[in-house]
Amino acid sequence: MRARGGSIRVAATGMWGRDEKETLARLNAWNHGVHRVRGRIEKIFGTWKRSYGLRRMRWRGLAKAAVQIHLTAIAYNFRRTLNIVAG
Repeated sequence: MRARGGSIRVAATGMWGRDEKETLARLNAWNHGVHRVRGRIEKIFGTWKRSYGLRRMRWRGLAKAAVQIHLTAIAYNFRRTLNIVAG
């Protein structure tokens, strides 16, 4: 990500500070750049977990787990394509 000029951002859920308004403003400013992208990504991961069985890995090992994730992504994209074309 850094090689392409981006920066790694993780959503913050809480901050410490003396002034509550200032602290909430800093928290909102920090999360503003993250929340739109995170919302789209979390929706996909939630669907994978709920509908495609990714709560647990079926096989042991990183290579086999990567295969499971790739197959899940293919199935999700195929289903999404069918819904877009039909709708």
